[in-house]
Amino acid sequence: MKRIASLLPCLIAAALLAVPAPAAANCYAVGQRIAAERGGSLAAAQAEVRGGRQVCVIVVLVPGADGKRPRRQEIMVPQ
Repeated sequence: MKRIASLLPCLIAAALLAVPAPAAANCYAVGQRIAAERGGSLAAAQAEVRGGRQVCVIVVLVPGADGKRPRRQEIMVPQ
């Protein structure tokens, strides 16, 4: 019984993080579109469950003004 109890948190986390491949591919396409709209480059795009809802978390690097470092923008888009 103790072994099952120690595995339970891992099983719950795996179930919450499991995202179908089409959702991840869709997030990548959404991320590319958002990056192009903002004049930046896509750094990351992944599907996640936040607050019980399926969302795409998009990270875009937007060039900084006057040659400064790029700014990191994180955008959440509902699926």
